[in-house]
Amino acid sequence: MLVISSREFREKQAEYMDRADNGEQIIVQRGKNKAYAITPVTDDDLYFTPAMLNRIKQSIEQVRDGKEITVKTNNELKDFLNSL
Repeated sequence: MLVISSREFREKQAEYMDRADNGEQIIVQRGKNKAYAITPVTDDDLYFTPAMLNRIKQSIEQVRDGKEITVKTNNELKDFLNSL
């Protein structure tokens, strides 16, 4: 683990981000009582994947175009799900 000052991080942020990309744990100390971990964000960290965002966009467009499907009963829902 490497602990650096916020000033040092500002001066060499690309270097420290590269080191974090290579698995090194980087801690940026800010003042006496604050510290931050520099960690790469992976696809697993994202709540909405690109595929999910695309599906949401398509669904919104279907509603705007009046192509939504309304189900009112359990049987209608079962029928709809079985048709997929």
